[in-house]
Amino acid sequence: MSRPRPTDVDDGSAAARLRAAMVDGLRERGDIRDPRVAAAFGRVPRHLFAPGRPVEAAYALDPDGPAHAHGAPAGRVSAAQLDALLLEQAGLERGMRCLEVGAGHTTALLAELVGPEGEVVAVDPDPEVIDLTARRIAAAGYRRVTLHRADAEHGAPEHAPFDRVIVTSGACDIPPAWIDQLTDDGAIVVPLRIRGLTCALVLEREDGHLVARSAKVWGFVPMRGAETCEEHLVTLGGREVVLRFDGERPADPGPLAAALAAPRAEAWSGVRIGCGKPFELLELWLASVLDGFCLLSVDPGHGSGRVDPAHRVACPAMAAAGGLAHLALRSTGEVAEFGAHGYGPDAARLAEELAEQVRVWDRYHRGGLGPRITIHPAGDAAGPGEAGRLPDGRVIARRHVRVAVRWPSPTGPGFTPRQRYGTPRAG
Repeated sequence: MSRPRPTDVDDGSAAARLRAAMVDGLRERGDIRDPRVAAAFGRVPRHLFAPGRPVEAAYALDPDGPAHAHGAPAGRVSAAQLDALLLEQAGLERGMRCLEVGAGHTTALLAELVGPEGEVVAVDPDPEVIDLTARRIAAAGYRRVTLHRADAEHGAPEHAPFDRVIVTSGACDIPPAWIDQLTDDGAIVVPLRIRGLTCALVLEREDGHLVARSAKVWGFVPMRGAETCEEHLVTLGGREVVLRFDGERPADPGPLAAALAAPRAEAWSGVRIGCGKPFELLELWLASVLDGFCLLSVDPGHGSGRVDPAHRVACPAMAAAGGLAHLALRSTGEVAEFGAHGYGPDAARLAEELAEQVRVWDRYHRGGLGPRITIHPAGDAAGPGEAGRLPDGRVIARRHVRVAVRWPSPTGPGFTPRQRYGTPRAG
Protein backbone atom coordinates (compact mmCIF):
# COMPACT_ATOMS: atom_id res chain seq x y z
CA MET A 1 0.00 0.00 0.00
CA SER A 2 1.62 3.20 -1.15
CA ARG A 3 1.69 6.45 0.72
CA PRO A 4 0.00 9.67 -0.47
CA ARG A 5 2.09 11.42 -3.10
CA PRO A 6 4.48 14.00 -1.57
CA THR A 7 2.91 16.74 -3.69
CA ASP A 8 -0.36 16.08 -1.85
CA VAL A 9 0.95 16.50 1.67
CA ASP A 10 4.42 17.97 1.87
CA ASP A 11 4.66 20.85 -0.61
CA GLY A 12 3.86 23.69 1.78
CA SER A 13 0.48 24.17 0.05
CA ALA A 14 -2.50 25.83 1.71
CA ALA A 15 -4.05 22.39 2.26
CA ALA A 16 -0.92 21.11 4.00
CA ARG A 17 -0.82 24.15 6.28
CA LEU A 18 -4.52 23.83 7.09
CA ARG A 19 -4.05 20.12 7.79
CA ALA A 20 -1.22 20.81 10.20
CA ALA A 21 -3.31 23.47 11.96
CA MET A 22 -6.22 21.03 12.24
CA VAL A 23 -3.98 18.41 13.87
CA ASP A 24 -2.60 21.01 16.29
CA GLY A 25 -6.14 22.03 17.20
CA LEU A 26 -7.28 18.45 17.76
CA ARG A 27 -4.30 17.81 20.03
CA GLU A 28 -4.85 21.00 22.00
CA ARG A 29 -8.50 20.08 22.58
CA GLY A 30 -7.57 16.58 23.67
CA ASP A 31 -9.34 14.89 20.76
CA ILE A 32 -6.04 13.33 19.68
CA ARG A 33 -3.54 11.93 22.17
CA ASP A 34 -2.01 9.06 20.23
CA PRO A 35 0.93 10.28 18.10
CA ARG A 36 0.13 7.62 15.49
CA VAL A 37 -3.37 9.03 15.04
CA ALA A 38 -1.92 12.55 14.80
CA ALA A 39 0.51 11.38 12.13
CA ALA A 40 -2.30 9.77 10.12
CA PHE A 41 -4.38 12.96 10.23
CA GLY A 42 -1.30 14.90 9.17
CA ARG A 43 -0.76 12.74 6.08
CA VAL A 44 -4.24 12.04 4.68
CA PRO A 45 -5.48 14.86 2.39
CA ARG A 46 -8.93 15.36 3.90
CA HIS A 47 -9.98 17.94 1.30
CA LEU A 48 -10.02 15.25 -1.41
CA PHE A 49 -12.96 13.66 0.44
CA ALA A 50 -14.99 16.89 0.55
CA PRO A 51 -15.14 18.03 -3.11
CA GLY A 52 -17.12 21.11 -3.93
CA ARG A 53 -16.39 22.69 -0.56
CA PRO A 54 -13.74 25.27 0.27
CA VAL A 55 -10.46 23.72 1.41
CA GLU A 56 -10.76 25.69 4.65
CA ALA A 57 -14.08 23.97 5.43
CA ALA A 58 -12.55 20.51 4.99
CA TYR A 59 -10.02 21.21 7.74
CA ALA A 60 -12.22 23.20 10.12
CA LEU A 61 -12.64 21.57 13.53
CA ASP A 62 -16.42 22.11 13.44
CA PRO A 63 -17.29 22.21 9.74
CA ASP A 64 -21.03 21.61 10.12
CA GLY A 65 -21.81 22.99 13.55
CA PRO A 66 -21.16 21.58 17.02
CA ALA A 67 -20.03 17.96 17.01
CA HIS A 68 -22.18 17.39 20.08
CA ALA A 69 -25.37 17.89 18.06
CA HIS A 70 -27.01 14.45 17.90
CA GLY A 71 -28.56 13.22 14.69
CA ALA A 72 -26.58 15.30 12.20
CA PRO A 73 -27.99 15.46 8.66
CA ALA A 74 -27.21 12.36 6.62
CA GLY A 75 -24.52 12.82 3.99
CA ARG A 76 -22.31 15.35 5.70
CA VAL A 77 -18.58 14.72 6.08
CA SER A 78 -18.09 13.68 9.69
CA ALA A 79 -16.37 16.34 11.78
CA ALA A 80 -12.66 15.77 12.27
CA GLN A 81 -13.07 15.26 16.01
CA LEU A 82 -15.55 12.43 15.41
CA ASP A 83 -13.05 10.60 13.21
CA ALA A 84 -10.39 11.21 15.84
CA LEU A 85 -12.66 9.87 18.59
CA LEU A 86 -13.20 6.56 16.81
CA LEU A 87 -9.55 6.08 15.88
CA GLU A 88 -8.32 6.96 19.37
CA GLN A 89 -10.69 4.37 20.82
CA ALA A 90 -9.82 1.73 18.21
CA GLY A 91 -6.22 1.19 19.34
CA LEU A 92 -5.09 0.28 15.82
CA GLU A 93 -1.63 -1.14 15.17
CA ARG A 94 0.34 -1.76 12.01
CA GLY A 95 -0.48 -5.07 10.38
CA MET A 96 -4.08 -5.22 11.66
CA ARG A 97 -6.95 -6.27 9.41
CA CYS A 98 -9.95 -3.92 9.62
CA LEU A 99 -13.52 -3.99 8.41
CA GLU A 100 -14.98 -0.51 8.04
CA VAL A 101 -18.76 -0.24 7.98
CA GLY A 102 -19.06 2.86 5.82
CA ALA A 103 -16.59 4.40 3.39
CA GLY A 104 -14.92 7.77 3.02
CA HIS A 105 -12.20 9.83 4.66
CA THR A 106 -11.89 7.40 7.56
CA THR A 107 -11.03 4.64 5.08
CA ALA A 108 -7.82 6.46 4.17
CA LEU A 109 -7.02 7.11 7.84
CA LEU A 110 -7.41 3.41 8.60
CA ALA A 111 -5.14 2.50 5.70
CA GLU A 112 -2.51 4.90 7.00
CA LEU A 113 -2.69 3.48 10.52
CA VAL A 114 -2.49 -0.24 9.67
CA GLY A 115 0.27 0.35 7.11
CA PRO A 116 1.22 -1.78 4.10
CA GLU A 117 1.32 -4.87 6.32
CA GLY A 118 -2.38 -4.50 7.18
CA GLU A 119 -5.63 -4.60 5.27
CA VAL A 120 -8.72 -2.37 5.11
CA VAL A 121 -12.04 -3.59 3.74
CA ALA A 122 -14.87 -1.03 3.58
CA VAL A 123 -18.54 -1.85 2.88
CA ASP A 124 -21.36 0.57 2.10
CA PRO A 125 -24.79 -0.04 0.51
CA ASP A 126 -24.67 3.14 -1.59
CA PRO A 127 -23.02 2.61 -5.01
CA GLU A 128 -22.31 6.34 -5.32
CA VAL A 129 -20.45 6.34 -2.01
CA ILE A 130 -18.38 3.34 -3.10
CA ASP A 131 -17.57 4.90 -6.49
CA LEU A 132 -16.62 8.29 -5.05
CA THR A 133 -14.56 6.76 -2.26
CA ALA A 134 -12.69 4.55 -4.75
CA ARG A 135 -11.72 7.59 -6.81
CA ARG A 136 -10.70 9.63 -3.79
CA ILE A 137 -8.70 6.79 -2.24
CA ALA A 138 -6.83 6.42 -5.53
CA ALA A 139 -6.24 10.18 -5.72
CA ALA A 140 -4.85 10.08 -2.17
CA GLY A 141 -2.36 7.41 -3.24
CA TYR A 142 -3.71 4.26 -1.55
CA ARG A 143 -3.81 1.14 -3.73
CA ARG A 144 -4.66 -1.81 -1.48
CA VAL A 145 -7.97 -0.75 0.04
CA THR A 146 -10.88 -3.06 -0.82
CA LEU A 147 -14.30 -1.49 -1.29
CA HIS A 148 -17.56 -3.45 -1.48
CA ARG A 149 -21.07 -2.33 -2.24
CA ALA A 150 -23.00 -4.38 0.31
CA ASP A 151 -25.43 -4.02 3.16
CA ALA A 152 -23.41 -3.32 6.28
CA GLU A 153 -25.40 -5.93 8.22
CA HIS A 154 -23.53 -8.75 6.47
CA GLY A 155 -19.99 -7.43 6.83
CA ALA A 156 -17.42 -8.98 4.46
CA PRO A 157 -17.21 -12.71 5.28
CA GLU A 158 -14.89 -13.48 2.38
CA HIS A 159 -12.22 -11.27 3.97
CA ALA A 160 -12.75 -12.25 7.63
CA PRO A 161 -11.53 -12.53 10.33
CA PHE A 162 -10.83 -8.92 11.34
CA ASP A 163 -8.92 -7.49 14.28
CA ARG A 164 -11.29 -4.54 14.30
CA VAL A 165 -14.77 -3.84 12.99
CA ILE A 166 -15.05 -0.05 12.87
CA VAL A 167 -18.46 1.50 12.25
CA THR A 168 -18.25 5.10 11.08
CA SER A 169 -21.95 6.03 11.25
CA GLY A 170 -24.53 5.83 14.00
CA ALA A 171 -25.91 2.30 14.46
CA CYS A 172 -28.81 1.06 16.57
CA ASP A 173 -28.02 -2.68 16.47
CA ILE A 174 -25.08 -5.10 16.43
CA PRO A 175 -25.63 -7.71 13.67
CA PRO A 176 -24.27 -11.21 14.37
CA ALA A 177 -21.97 -10.98 11.33
CA TRP A 178 -19.92 -8.21 12.95
CA ILE A 179 -19.28 -10.45 15.95
CA ASP A 180 -18.73 -13.63 13.93
CA GLN A 181 -16.14 -11.95 11.70
CA LEU A 182 -13.93 -10.84 14.61
CA THR A 183 -10.72 -12.54 15.63
CA ASP A 184 -10.79 -14.10 19.10
CA ASP A 185 -9.28 -10.96 20.66
CA GLY A 186 -10.85 -8.49 18.23
CA ALA A 187 -13.10 -5.52 19.03
CA ILE A 188 -16.02 -3.65 17.51
CA VAL A 189 -15.75 0.14 17.56
CA VAL A 190 -19.24 1.53 17.02
CA PRO A 191 -21.28 4.70 17.62
CA LEU A 192 -24.34 2.97 19.10
CA ARG A 193 -27.68 4.67 19.56
CA ILE A 194 -28.96 4.36 23.13
CA ARG A 195 -32.42 5.91 23.44
CA GLY A 196 -31.53 8.61 20.91
CA LEU A 197 -28.06 9.40 22.30
CA THR A 198 -25.07 8.18 20.32
CA CYS A 199 -22.38 6.46 22.41
CA ALA A 200 -19.05 5.61 20.82
CA LEU A 201 -18.24 2.16 22.25
CA VAL A 202 -15.35 -0.30 22.08
CA LEU A 203 -16.94 -3.75 22.46
CA GLU A 204 -15.02 -6.91 23.35
CA ARG A 205 -16.18 -10.49 23.95
CA GLU A 206 -16.74 -11.72 27.50
CA ASP A 207 -18.65 -14.86 28.60
CA GLY A 208 -20.98 -15.05 25.61
CA HIS A 209 -21.74 -11.33 25.33
CA LEU A 210 -19.99 -8.05 24.55
CA VAL A 211 -18.73 -5.54 27.10
CA ALA A 212 -18.00 -1.87 26.40
CA ARG A 213 -14.43 -1.08 27.46
CA SER A 214 -14.80 2.55 26.46
CA ALA A 215 -17.89 4.73 26.09
CA LYS A 216 -18.23 8.37 25.00
CA VAL A 217 -21.43 10.26 24.19
CA TRP A 218 -21.22 12.00 20.82
CA GLY A 219 -23.12 12.58 17.57
CA PHE A 220 -22.75 10.71 14.27
CA VAL A 221 -24.35 10.49 10.84
CA PRO A 222 -27.12 7.84 10.98
CA MET A 223 -26.45 4.51 9.28
CA ARG A 224 -28.09 3.60 5.98
CA GLY A 225 -29.23 0.12 4.98
CA ALA A 226 -30.79 -2.69 6.98
CA GLU A 227 -29.58 -1.31 10.31
CA THR A 228 -31.22 2.11 9.90
CA CYS A 229 -32.49 3.31 13.27
CA GLU A 230 -36.23 3.65 13.75
CA GLU A 231 -37.11 7.11 15.00
CA HIS A 232 -40.50 8.65 15.73
CA LEU A 233 -41.07 12.40 15.59
CA VAL A 234 -43.83 14.29 17.41
CA THR A 235 -44.24 17.95 16.40
CA LEU A 236 -45.74 20.38 18.90
CA GLY A 237 -46.62 24.06 19.08
CA GLY A 238 -47.00 24.76 15.38
CA ARG A 239 -43.62 23.25 14.50
CA GLU A 240 -41.84 25.09 17.31
CA VAL A 241 -40.93 21.88 19.15
CA VAL A 242 -40.02 18.43 17.89
CA LEU A 243 -39.75 15.39 20.18
CA ARG A 244 -37.62 12.49 18.88
CA PHE A 245 -38.29 9.05 20.27
CA ASP A 246 -35.82 6.25 19.59
CA GLY A 247 -37.85 3.14 18.70
CA GLU A 248 -40.78 4.13 20.93
CA ARG A 249 -43.41 6.84 20.99
CA PRO A 250 -46.36 7.92 23.12
CA ALA A 251 -49.61 6.13 22.33
CA ASP A 252 -51.49 9.43 22.05
CA PRO A 253 -49.40 12.55 21.29
CA GLY A 254 -52.49 14.80 21.48
CA PRO A 255 -52.08 15.71 25.18
CA LEU A 256 -48.45 16.65 24.56
CA ALA A 257 -49.48 19.26 22.01
CA ALA A 258 -52.01 20.72 24.45
CA ALA A 259 -49.42 20.75 27.24
CA LEU A 260 -47.48 23.64 25.70
CA ALA A 261 -50.49 25.91 26.06
CA ALA A 262 -50.48 25.57 29.86
CA PRO A 263 -48.31 27.70 32.17
CA ARG A 264 -44.75 26.44 32.56
CA ALA A 265 -43.51 24.96 35.83
CA GLU A 266 -39.85 25.16 36.87
CA ALA A 267 -37.79 23.07 39.26
CA TRP A 268 -34.13 23.81 40.00
CA SER A 269 -31.72 21.17 41.22
CA GLY A 270 -29.00 23.21 42.92
CA VAL A 271 -26.49 21.33 40.72
CA ARG A 272 -24.10 23.68 38.95
CA ILE A 273 -21.61 23.38 36.12
CA GLY A 274 -18.93 25.69 34.77
CA CYS A 275 -19.37 27.23 31.34
CA GLY A 276 -18.01 25.00 28.60
CA LYS A 277 -17.74 21.94 30.85
CA PRO A 278 -19.03 18.63 29.39
CA PHE A 279 -22.04 16.91 30.91
CA GLU A 280 -22.65 14.05 28.48
CA LEU A 281 -22.85 11.46 31.26
CA LEU A 282 -25.77 13.39 32.73
CA GLU A 283 -27.60 12.94 29.43
CA LEU A 284 -26.83 9.21 29.44
CA TRP A 285 -27.99 8.94 33.06
CA LEU A 286 -31.30 10.60 32.21
CA ALA A 287 -31.73 8.33 29.19
CA SER A 288 -31.14 5.36 31.48
CA VAL A 289 -33.58 6.22 34.26
CA LEU A 290 -36.41 8.26 32.76
CA ASP A 291 -39.44 6.51 31.34
CA GLY A 292 -40.75 8.30 28.25
CA PHE A 293 -37.26 9.63 27.49
CA CYS A 294 -36.91 11.58 24.25
CA LEU A 295 -34.83 14.37 22.73
CA LEU A 296 -36.40 17.79 22.31
CA SER A 297 -35.46 20.26 19.57
CA VAL A 298 -36.64 23.85 19.23
CA ASP A 299 -36.94 25.80 16.00
CA PRO A 300 -36.74 29.49 16.94
CA GLY A 301 -38.27 30.39 13.57
CA HIS A 302 -41.60 28.75 14.45
CA GLY A 303 -42.97 29.78 17.77
CA SER A 304 -43.18 31.94 20.83
CA GLY A 305 -39.76 31.34 22.34
CA ARG A 306 -41.33 30.21 25.61
CA VAL A 307 -39.73 26.75 25.38
CA ASP A 308 -36.18 27.28 26.60
CA PRO A 309 -34.26 23.96 26.85
CA ALA A 310 -30.67 23.46 28.04
CA HIS A 311 -29.68 23.22 24.39
CA ARG A 312 -31.87 23.58 21.33
CA VAL A 313 -30.68 20.76 19.09
CA ALA A 314 -31.28 17.61 21.15
CA CYS A 315 -32.18 18.28 24.77
CA PRO A 316 -33.01 15.41 27.16
CA ALA A 317 -36.73 15.34 27.90
CA MET A 318 -39.44 13.02 29.20
CA ALA A 319 -43.00 12.64 27.94
CA ALA A 320 -45.92 11.28 29.95
CA ALA A 321 -49.71 11.27 29.93
CA GLY A 322 -49.63 14.34 32.16
CA GLY A 323 -47.36 16.41 29.93
CA LEU A 324 -43.62 16.73 29.37
CA ALA A 325 -40.49 18.12 30.96
CA HIS A 326 -37.03 18.94 29.62
CA LEU A 327 -33.61 19.72 31.02
CA ALA A 328 -33.00 23.43 31.55
CA LEU A 329 -30.09 25.71 32.49
CA ARG A 330 -29.97 29.12 34.08
CA SER A 331 -26.80 31.15 34.13
CA THR A 332 -25.35 32.60 37.32
CA GLY A 333 -22.24 34.26 35.95
CA GLU A 334 -19.41 31.84 35.21
CA VAL A 335 -21.52 28.82 36.16
CA ALA A 336 -24.98 27.56 35.28
CA GLU A 337 -27.52 25.62 37.30
CA PHE A 338 -29.35 22.56 36.00
CA GLY A 339 -33.08 22.33 36.37
CA ALA A 340 -36.19 21.35 34.47
CA HIS A 341 -39.16 23.01 32.81
CA GLY A 342 -42.48 21.17 32.83
CA TYR A 343 -45.65 21.60 30.76
CA GLY A 344 -49.14 20.19 31.08
CA PRO A 345 -51.41 19.11 33.96
CA ASP A 346 -48.53 17.35 35.76
CA ALA A 347 -45.94 20.00 34.91
CA ALA A 348 -44.70 20.55 38.45
CA ARG A 349 -44.36 16.84 39.23
CA LEU A 350 -42.58 16.04 35.97
CA ALA A 351 -40.18 18.97 36.33
CA GLU A 352 -39.33 17.94 39.89
CA GLU A 353 -38.82 14.30 38.87
CA LEU A 354 -36.32 15.30 36.20
CA ALA A 355 -34.57 17.74 38.54
CA GLU A 356 -34.29 15.04 41.21
CA GLN A 357 -32.57 12.73 38.75
CA VAL A 358 -30.05 15.51 38.09
CA ARG A 359 -29.36 15.57 41.84
CA VAL A 360 -28.94 11.79 41.93
CA TRP A 361 -26.43 11.98 39.06
CA ASP A 362 -24.54 14.75 40.86
CA ARG A 363 -24.54 12.88 44.18
CA TYR A 364 -23.54 9.41 42.99
CA HIS A 365 -22.23 9.45 39.42
CA ARG A 366 -20.76 12.83 38.52
CA GLY A 367 -17.06 12.44 37.83
CA GLY A 368 -17.37 8.65 37.94
CA LEU A 369 -16.54 6.05 35.35
CA GLY A 370 -20.07 5.96 33.99
CA PRO A 371 -22.27 2.93 33.36
CA ARG A 372 -21.38 -0.61 32.42
CA ILE A 373 -22.81 -1.18 28.94
CA THR A 374 -23.18 -4.76 27.74
CA ILE A 375 -24.55 -6.28 24.55
CA HIS A 376 -26.44 -9.59 24.77
CA PRO A 377 -27.99 -11.93 22.18
CA ALA A 378 -31.65 -11.16 21.55
CA GLY A 379 -32.64 -14.53 23.03
CA ASP A 380 -31.20 -13.72 26.46
CA ALA A 381 -33.87 -13.26 29.13
CA ALA A 382 -34.23 -11.07 32.17
CA GLY A 383 -34.90 -12.35 35.65
CA PRO A 384 -33.40 -14.67 38.27
CA GLY A 385 -31.92 -18.08 37.62
CA GLU A 386 -29.91 -19.60 34.80
CA ALA A 387 -32.25 -18.20 32.14
CA GLY A 388 -31.96 -14.66 33.44
CA ARG A 389 -28.74 -13.54 31.82
CA LEU A 390 -29.55 -9.83 31.47
CA PRO A 391 -28.26 -7.57 34.25
CA ASP A 392 -30.37 -5.13 36.21
CA GLY A 393 -30.69 -1.74 34.59
CA ARG A 394 -32.21 -0.20 31.48
CA VAL A 395 -32.54 -2.86 28.78
CA ILE A 396 -33.06 -1.72 25.18
CA ALA A 397 -34.45 -4.31 22.79
CA ARG A 398 -33.10 -4.34 19.24
CA ARG A 399 -33.66 -6.87 16.48
CA HIS A 400 -30.36 -8.70 16.98
CA VAL A 401 -29.31 -7.78 20.52
CA ARG A 402 -30.32 -6.45 23.89
CA VAL A 403 -28.37 -3.41 25.11
CA ALA A 404 -28.10 -3.24 28.91
CA VAL A 405 -27.02 -0.05 30.69
CA ARG A 406 -26.25 -0.50 34.38
CA TRP A 407 -24.78 2.18 36.61
CA PRO A 408 -22.76 1.37 39.74
CA SER A 409 -25.04 0.79 42.71
CA PRO A 410 -24.42 3.67 45.12
CA THR A 411 -25.00 3.66 48.83
CA GLY A 412 -26.34 6.37 51.03
CA PRO A 413 -29.62 7.99 52.05
CA GLY A 414 -32.23 9.04 49.58
CA PHE A 415 -31.55 6.39 46.94
CA THR A 416 -34.91 4.86 46.10
CA PRO A 417 -35.53 1.30 44.86
CA ARG A 418 -36.36 2.68 41.43
CA GLN A 419 -32.96 4.34 41.22
CA ARG A 420 -31.32 1.05 42.19
CA TYR A 421 -32.63 -0.54 39.02
CA GLY A 422 -34.43 -3.29 40.88
CA THR A 423 -36.12 -4.54 37.69
CA PRO A 424 -34.82 -4.34 34.11
CA ARG A 425 -37.04 -2.08 32.05
CA ALA A 426 -37.43 -2.31 28.30
CA GLY A 427 -37.16 0.80 26.16
